[in-house]
Amino acid sequence: MVGPEFGQVVPVETPIAVGGLKKKGAGARSWILMDSMGGETVLDVDKYAIMHRVQIHARDLRILDPLLSYPSTILGRERAIVLNLEHIKAIITAEEVLLRDPLDENVVPIVEDLRRRLKSLNAIRDGNGDGINLTVHHDVETGEEDDSPFEFRALEVALEAICSFLAARTIELESAVYPALDMLTSKISSRNLDRVRKLKSQMTRLTARVQKVRDELEQLLDDDDDMADLYLSRKLAGASPVSGSGAASWFLASPTIGSKISRASRASVATVRGDENDVEELEMLLEAYFMQIDGTFNKLTTLREYIDNTEDYINIQLDNHRNQLIQLELFLSSGTVCLSIYSLVAGIFGMNIPYTWNEDHGFMFKWVVIVAGALCAAIFVLIVAYARAKGLVGS
Repeated sequence: MVGPEFGQVVPVETPIAVGGLKKKGAGARSWILMDSMGGETVLDVDKYAIMHRVQIHARDLRILDPLLSYPSTILGRERAIVLNLEHIKAIITAEEVLLRDPLDENVVPIVEDLRRRLKSLNAIRDGNGDGINLTVHHDVETGEEDDSPFEFRALEVALEAICSFLAARTIELESAVYPALDMLTSKISSRNLDRVRKLKSQMTRLTARVQKVRDELEQLLDDDDDMADLYLSRKLAGASPVSGSGAASWFLASPTIGSKISRASRASVATVRGDENDVEELEMLLEAYFMQIDGTFNKLTTLREYIDNTEDYINIQLDNHRNQLIQLELFLSSGTVCLSIYSLVAGIFGMNIPYTWNEDHGFMFKWVVIVAGALCAAIFVLIVAYARAKGLVGS
C-alpha cells in the first residue's frame, strides 16, 4: 500500500483502468506503476513523490519531462534505471517500473506487453508452486526466465517496443517513398517534387531519431561500467536491508521485496566471488536490440542513398533538357541571323529609289530573291556545321 505522501493512488482494477481511462482525467504527471508480481497502480503524483519513491535526483527526472527535448537516454542510478526512449519515459527499479503518460496511444501497447509478460511469469511460478507438471523444455525456459532480473525484463520490453515502433515507421516510409520516386522519374512535375520533398524531410527526422537510440545503445555496449550500473538486483543484494533509514524506507516502498530474497542471496554470493563485473547477460540483451535498430538505420541509409541517386538522375534529366533548349536556342538564333540578312537585302531593294538598271530588267527580282535565299541557307548550314564540329550540339 502506498502512503498518502505519494499523492492520489488509483488501482488499475477500478473503472478508470489504463484500457478505459479517458484523457480528460489524465494529467501531465500521470504514471502507472507495475511491480514484479503483476500488480498495477495508477499514480497521479508530483515529481517530489516520484523522486522520494525511486530515490533519484531532480535532474534525472527532468530527462523524462515531455516538455523538454532530451535525446534518447538510458541512465543507471544506484537504485533505478532512468529510461527515455522517444515516447517511452520510464523509471525501472529492481521491483517495479513506472511508466509516464499511460494514456498515450504509443505507451498503451507497452503497458499491455508488460502486463502480459508479468502475468504469464507469475502464472508459471504459481503453477510450479502448486505442483503442476510441466514439460522439460518448459522447465528450462522457465528457469532461464526466472534467473533474468526484473529490471532486465522491463528494459527488454521497452527496447523491443521502441525498436518495433521505429521499424514500423521505417516500413511505412519505405512504402510511400519508393512509389513517389518512381512517379517522379516517370514524370517530373511540381506536385511530384513537392511530395518527394516532404517525404525526404520525414526520412531525415526519422533517421535522426533512430540514430539517437542506436548511439545510446552503442555507448552502453562500449562501457562495461555503465552496463554494470544497470544491475539493480545485484546492487540491491549487496546492500543490507537494515544498513540505514534510506534503505529501510526503500524496502518499505517495495511491496514485493520478499520475493527476491533467494535471488539476492545468489547475487550476493556472486558478488563475493567477484562476478560483479560480469555484464554478459545485459550485453547480449543490448546487442540483440542494437542489431535490430542498426538494421533499421541501415534501411534508412539505403533509402537515403536511393533518394540521392534519384535526385542525381533527375538533375541529369534536367541538364539534358536544358542542353536541348540551348541547342534549340542556337538554331533559332542562327535562323534569325540568316533571316535578318535576307530582310536586309529585301529592305535595300524595296527602297523607293530610282535605279537606271531597274528599268526593263524585270528578271532581276527573281535572281535577287534566289541568290539571297541561297546565301542565307548556306550561312545557316555553316553555323550548324561549325557548332557540331565544336561539340556545341549533338550530331
